[in-house]
Amino acid sequence: MIKTLVKLALAALVAHAVWVLFIVYSAHYRFKDAVASAALFRGQMSEAQLHDRILELARDYDVPVTDENLTIRLPQNHTIVESSYTRPVNFFPGFTYPWRFTVKVDTFTLQP
Repeated sequence: MIKTLVKLALAALVAHAVWVLFIVYSAHYRFKDAVASAALFRGQMSEAQLHDRILELARDYDVPVTDENLTIRLPQNHTIVESSYTRPVNFFPGFTYPWRFTVKVDTFTLQP
């Protein structure tokens, strides 16, 4: 009986850790996709406007991107966005691990 309870508790802890990791990665990939879309369809946006749009997306997806860890370059018809951030992930009760994420988007945009 106790052996079964220990197995169930262990399975619950592993399921919780997988779920938390899924939530964190899901937010990261949705943010990365939104940044790629914003960079691809930026139109006549300036660097400052694109910067503000990406910070707005970070707030929407609850991603800790700030001015300090976001760089945008617009050489000719390219849009290059780079960012990295660390997000604390609480896998198990009392165990938080700082997980590092990077975003690099390099798109080619045709100007009308």
